[in-house]
Amino acid sequence: MKKILIIVGPTAVGKSDLAIKLAKKFNGEIISGDSLQIYRKLDIGTAKVQTKDQDGIKHYLIDTKEIDEENSVVDFVHDAGKLINQISSTGKLPIIAGGTGYYIQALINGLALGGENSSDKKIKADLEKELASTNSEHMWSQLKEIDPDAAIKIPKTNSRKIIRALEVYKATGKKFSDQQNQKKQYDALIIGLNCNRALLYQRINQRVDLMMKSGLLQENEWLYANGGVNNPACKGIGYREFNAYFNNHQSLSATIDAIKLDSRHYAKRQLTWFRNKLNTNWFNLVEHPNEINDIDLLIRKWR
Repeated sequence: MKKILIIVGPTAVGKSDLAIKLAKKFNGEIISGDSLQIYRKLDIGTAKVQTKDQDGIKHYLIDTKEIDEENSVVDFVHDAGKLINQISSTGKLPIIAGGTGYYIQALINGLALGGENSSDKKIKADLEKELASTNSEHMWSQLKEIDPDAAIKIPKTNSRKIIRALEVYKATGKKFSDQQNQKKQYDALIIGLNCNRALLYQRINQRVDLMMKSGLLQENEWLYANGGVNNPACKGIGYREFNAYFNNHQSLSATIDAIKLDSRHYAKRQLTWFRNKLNTNWFNLVEHPNEINDIDLLIRKWR
């Protein structure tokens, strides 16, 4: 069973820095587990590690799609699986760093996602057209009718996952909630990073301010000029909040505040997911940097 090292945690706790340090120490290469870093030209809002900061470590699933291309959990599981095999075959350690909990869970727990044949472009296009002409709650109501167990677990606002669940049902005739987990393929060690909640929120706010100074507004102006909310890439935090600003519905300062609030709420959801869904070993390198030694020891015992 192939070994993979996974680094998770909320935004702004140093996952990328730790991944690079561990890759250098344990002969690893890094696969991004973030759902937005895969998009080209979206660098600031995704906190993407630039080539100059990668310290010679190979990074994958970064800058491989255009902003108008869909990127699903099925795509991630498929692509990450191929990369894990590729990296492992060279004797290196695959390291997955990112905060998209559902992606990580789907990969390591072998969640059945309907399979390649369950993705029908016409079905998906029809569902997205219906979503555009109605709203997310309308689509969720449909899901509740055919698969109430899935609807309970999917928020009414999560249109992407609602569409996916409906798509699987329409393509396969099987409920999304009835899919069985496949056999685990990997021996995964999960390192979780966190810190005091007040400090975490402070770091998130500071990170958003730094993003603005680094050109987040200009990045969003480019995205808006190239399709804006019509692009899948525009659904992420740091991008979707600007739609109201560009339509003169809120000020720039209110937009920045919205990004900070959404980021803090997302961090809370991330922590809940990692604690409840994954077997995570937690460390606090922000306040206790010497815990890096405990992480090293844990990895050496696991390997």
